[in-house]
Amino acid sequence: MSRRFLSLWFRHLTTDYMTIRRPALRDIPFVLAVPDHGRKIITGVNAPARNEGIDVGMVVADARVLYPTLEVIDEPPRLAGRLLRTLAVWGIRYSPLTAIDAPDGLILETTGCDHLWGGEEAYLTQILYRLRAQGYDVRGGMADTIGAAWAVARYSMSSSGCGREARIVPPGQATAVMLDLHPAALRLAPELLDRLQKLGLIRIGPIARIPRRALQRRLGPELLLRLDQAFGVEEEQLLSVEQPVPYHERLPCLEPIGTAGGIAIALERLLEMLCGRLQQDGKGLREAVFKAWRIDGRLMQAHIGTNRGSNHAPHLFRLFEGKIRDFEPGLGIELFTIDAPKTEDVSPLQKTLWTGACGPDDPRFAELADRISNKLGPGLIHRYLPAEHYWPERAYAPARGLEDQPAGVWPANRPRPIHLLSAPERIEVAAPIPDYPPMNFRHREKLHTIVHADGPERIEQEWWMDGAQHRDYYVVEDETGARYWLFRSGHYTGDHSKQWYLHGFFG
Repeated sequence: MSRRFLSLWFRHLTTDYMTIRRPALRDIPFVLAVPDHGRKIITGVNAPARNEGIDVGMVVADARVLYPTLEVIDEPPRLAGRLLRTLAVWGIRYSPLTAIDAPDGLILETTGCDHLWGGEEAYLTQILYRLRAQGYDVRGGMADTIGAAWAVARYSMSSSGCGREARIVPPGQATAVMLDLHPAALRLAPELLDRLQKLGLIRIGPIARIPRRALQRRLGPELLLRLDQAFGVEEEQLLSVEQPVPYHERLPCLEPIGTAGGIAIALERLLEMLCGRLQQDGKGLREAVFKAWRIDGRLMQAHIGTNRGSNHAPHLFRLFEGKIRDFEPGLGIELFTIDAPKTEDVSPLQKTLWTGACGPDDPRFAELADRISNKLGPGLIHRYLPAEHYWPERAYAPARGLEDQPAGVWPANRPRPIHLLSAPERIEVAAPIPDYPPMNFRHREKLHTIVHADGPERIEQEWWMDGAQHRDYYVVEDETGARYWLFRSGHYTGDHSKQWYLHGFFG
């Protein structure tokens, strides 16, 4: 199948946007302008103003000579770029590969997309109808190459079934169509167009018949590159507004979906298709995004993450279920998509483990963690593994996932607190006896009287690390029954109040 491209040209992009926001401007000549070295330069012109001879690049003062009552509006910063990005995201419902074609267009790769709408003519007709219904004056062209689609959208209109402002070039005929067009259809720089005009080359056909070596020598490499791109000799890369992911599924709707049950059914079907592909490839997703595209242009989406790669569709549906309840279908949803931007290899055993497996590697544990984290929010569930350090605050490390294996084991022969402080907190003690725990201690302005104590347990740093004192740890219990993990840093000295620290709580 040959690749197919659609070029959309918004003839009055920024002024159309202003007219949509202010309908009173529809029938009066107005322009958008920006200040430049003490004067205002026109950056956007609506159709009535263009009919008066006003064009982009003119100075506002000169334009008012042609039309004294011309309405001038300051253009908001980066307006065209923001509009094109919004329109490009809107266009993803018709093609997953949609790129911005600055300053006033979009490029869509339509390969394999048009059959969902009944062919290229119906496909293009619907896109143009929807955009014009929003208020944009738009033209479209379809061809085998980006260059040819761009050219026919701007320089070759026909009265085909798509309307007089659209043209579809049949597969294999892009070169023949391009030969009759003006060189401006090649997207050449103005200086190069002026040189071609002076040479009397006003059609692409005669230019294409000139030997390439002569064109290279007289006119430079740009002309040859644009010819090759338009004719399909040189492939042109398309930079999509959203990078496609390997695992992507789409579900267009014959009729708009407006109920919660319909949204759930669409999600189930997409997950079945996606998980089927993942299982065939031995993959499981770690992240997924479900998107719903409404008729009015609004995009709704829900995101989930898993602690372990999963291709279990019922489990993934339960993770999404609570999030899609907030979807508002409005007038109806016309397209659903699901992406898995992050995946990982999974064991083939995973397919049978949910039938009754048990043990620490049971995937039901990962699914429980998934449900909790997706309901309460990411970053609330942590897993830690023992690290090879003596200092308690450095004797553990966060695991990247449930599949990580520990390098060692947790010490089980000594008591360790349930809650370990990330950094020991200094406490004040009263008249301790050397090499014995204190009788009481003050922590955060509260005095604790010790009624029972166990220890000491001496913990030192690794032998190759210098500069830190050893620690003598005690498990102590105060008069309320609360138990704490205290330590003295270094040997006993007269300045005893600065040597004692609280490091954890036993419940």
